[in-house]
Amino acid sequence: MKKQAIVLIALAAAALAGCAASSPIGLVDVQRIVANWSQYQGYQAQLMLQEQTIAQSRASNAQKQREAQQLQTRYARINSQLEGEVRNAAASVAKQKGLKLVLTREGVGYGGVDITRDVEKALNITETTTPAPSST
Repeated sequence: MKKQAIVLIALAAAALAGCAASSPIGLVDVQRIVANWSQYQGYQAQLMLQEQTIAQSRASNAQKQREAQQLQTRYARINSQLEGEVRNAAASVAKQKGLKLVLTREGVGYGGVDITRDVEKALNITETTTPAPSST
């Protein structure tokens, strides 16, 4: 009986493994996109430079706090804009591939169709580095 259950589980796992290519779920590796997206890197560098400038300025603490708050607001606006671009690109790729759902690769242990390269292509991202796959 136990042996039969193990065989059935093994067969089910093998069958599911064969279905991964036709999965209705797409996966996007956000870490890879961030590592390769020059637009994101440029914004990140700008914001870090502004943060350093604020910290090193001779302005009063109150003035520094106001500037830091403005920078934080700008960061949130830029981040939201970039997230929207990735979301729109992923939605477009998902529609082309007939996917019903797109998740980020982070936190997904198994399954799904990786559409990261297609999303990068839609965002005109060229690979500059090859980050290690997310290990979650």
